[in-house]
Amino acid sequence: MNKKERILILIAAILLLGTFIFPIWKIDLNAPQYPEGIGLRIWIDKITGVSEYDLNNINKLNHYIGMKEIEPSSIPELKIMPYIVILLTLFGITVALIKNIKFLIAWVASIIILMIIGLYDYYIWGYDYGHDLNPTAPIKVPGMTYQPPLIGSKQLLNMTSVSLPDVGSYLIGFTILISCYILINYYKKVRIKNA
Repeated sequence: MNKKERILILIAAILLLGTFIFPIWKIDLNAPQYPEGIGLRIWIDKITGVSEYDLNNINKLNHYIGMKEIEPSSIPELKIMPYIVILLTLFGITVALIKNIKFLIAWVASIIILMIIGLYDYYIWGYDYGHDLNPTAPIKVPGMTYQPPLIGSKQLLNMTSVSLPDVGSYLIGFTILISCYILINYYKKVRIKNA
């Protein structure tokens, strides 16, 4: 790896730290009773409302339909993920310093695998919240589940739920793209050299 590629890897590694500054996922809800909309932001270490009272309002709505309260302090992933991101960042910095292509492959593979695990975990989390309903809830609609979409939009009674990646996810995506660009260039050079 040349100096330019090592600098790009260093930038890619540091981009991961942006997940401490920007949310990685967003869920927005639109309904007649909330014309301005309400929403959640999922960060690497917390869940917040878009505005000050959104999380509280969503928990109140969830109570009426039998969903569990969203309590960020009870979600273990929010405690673990900051350490994983720091380790991945340090791993990336190490890759830039030691200039070993096998370490770069291992780093990119680790990020992709952890991203897939994270998406699966988010899906399971949403499934559990949307299906494991309190049978004594004030509002019961037979056969209705309230799982938010993994990605995209879904109508839940009179609410439209939109779930999409946020800035933190795009930073992770840029890290992967930069790393894959370097890998593709490396293997092109190897192929030309061996031709």
